[in-house]
Amino acid sequence: MNTKSRLVPLLLAVSVIAGIAIGAFYSNHFSGNRLNIINTGSNKLNYLLQIIDNNYVDTVNMNNLVEDAMPQILSELDPHSSYIGAADAEESVEDLRGSFSGIGVRFTVQKDTVNVMNVIKGGPSEKVGILAGDRIVAADDSSLIGMENRAIMKRLRGPKNSKVRLTIHRHGHKEPLSFVVVRGDVPVESVDSYFMLSDHTGYISIESFGENTYPEMLVALAQLSMQGMEQLIIDLRGNRGGYMQTAIQMVNEFLPDHQLIVYTEGRKSPREEYRTDGRGAFQKLPLIVLLDEGSASASEIFAGAVQDNDRGTIIGRRSFGKGLVQQPIEFKDGSIVRLTIARYYTPSGRCIQKPYVKGHGEEYENDLMARYERGEFFSADSIHQDGPEYKTRLGRTVFGGGGIMPDIFIPEDTTLYTSYYKEAVYTGLTIQYAFLFTDQNRQQLNRLTSVEELTKWLRRQNLTERFARYAEEHGLRRRNLMLQRSAPLFERNLISNIIYDAQDQSARLQYLSEEDPAILRAIELFKAGESFPKAPEEADKKDDKKVAAWQQTAGTVHPAAGEARPAVLPTRLVRLDA
Repeated sequence: MNTKSRLVPLLLAVSVIAGIAIGAFYSNHFSGNRLNIINTGSNKLNYLLQIIDNNYVDTVNMNNLVEDAMPQILSELDPHSSYIGAADAEESVEDLRGSFSGIGVRFTVQKDTVNVMNVIKGGPSEKVGILAGDRIVAADDSSLIGMENRAIMKRLRGPKNSKVRLTIHRHGHKEPLSFVVVRGDVPVESVDSYFMLSDHTGYISIESFGENTYPEMLVALAQLSMQGMEQLIIDLRGNRGGYMQTAIQMVNEFLPDHQLIVYTEGRKSPREEYRTDGRGAFQKLPLIVLLDEGSASASEIFAGAVQDNDRGTIIGRRSFGKGLVQQPIEFKDGSIVRLTIARYYTPSGRCIQKPYVKGHGEEYENDLMARYERGEFFSADSIHQDGPEYKTRLGRTVFGGGGIMPDIFIPEDTTLYTSYYKEAVYTGLTIQYAFLFTDQNRQQLNRLTSVEELTKWLRRQNLTERFARYAEEHGLRRRNLMLQRSAPLFERNLISNIIYDAQDQSARLQYLSEEDPAILRAIELFKAGESFPKAPEEADKKDDKKVAAWQQTAGTVHPAAGEARPAVLPTRLVRLDA
């Protein structure tokens, strides 16, 4: 026992000496490497922040500095990796969740005032008697006059069951009215409309791919089936995407068993395939999908699966071209990084992500304007397919590297466009007048319940002339020759906006569908029994001209009838939900 006690100090001394020797060895062997470690990766960034915090001439809010730096760092990777601060994280996913907590109105801001466009049926505002056309001038003790859209949304939305006192100006009342609204769940419907275009043709417009889009589509399909639907148009124009899994669930309804829908692959993400399960109830339903330059992400997954599996025909214009997959990564403070971790590929193997240069986000954002200026919206010949070629299941040629090219191209029709019309639309005057007209004639408009009745009555109101007088009073010089040339466009624009203000988006789309060139072309295909693509050899036997269209994937060009939807001109002001 005593011997062991005497050995303990000796062992400790030997250990210390050995430790010093090992430390000295590594110190000499790796001398100077401390700076190398600091100067690599995140350590260098942390060291820079420490230097600023310790030595900078003025006091610096380091949290703000980091918040400002995060988006800049991610922008150097690709156009779709992004950073969302904690204050905005919740708002960024609300529209895709299918509901939020608010007062239940759709509004727009005109002349610095919140104007209620529609009151959501069964929502909190309807329960207390708020009406379309009301002006909300204050929320609790805060004036909303002149406030920015984002700030207004924060005042009107809030926790479920919380209360907000609204001060409202209503037409015909001299004194302002006061309403106390108890906030509640407000649905966000991503299937914004569905109806029968004819006795056998159904139509579904999908605004985004959110959590509830798939069940909403099933409801729409069931309703249309009960009304006699035998063929279907799915409108994805302007649909900027959403959840990939939602798109997979939806397209599964239309494809046979074990068909590849999409696969993803990245440097750290092994290839993952998504295939159909054969449970879809509409596998043989004639199908046409509408696309345009505003269709992106999940819209392109849906359309790419339909096209590459030769399940239906794609009509419209080349889609946006987003083929990057983002994974949300949440920080402890609630902020989120959406980091690109993979690319997604259509069944034929093509990645439809359009080219980009790292760090040149502005050029990427201006791509649609560049397409417009190159003439891509007006002629399929202006679209340069310089990506690799792939083959669909039937052997049709499709291209990678820049969106989904439709099977049948529908050009933008600008034959009736004038600078006068463009200025009227761009300045928002057509939308302002449509709201004013609706507000002044709301009782009469409410008595006209069908779209057909509304259209007939509105066409007798000399809207174009009345708008021209209104526009001149508000700074737009009258130009009679241009007014006459663009008269059909003015009437169509004004009537569609008034119908929206008086009823809803579904009624507006029913009106527009009557002269929509893409829809008219789709109906032609259905009537001819040609909505299902054919193999090049089979098409060649039937019609030499059609095989050329299939091989080019641009299809035949059909002049548009009536007003198209130019991407460079805003046809409606932003409608916000609260």
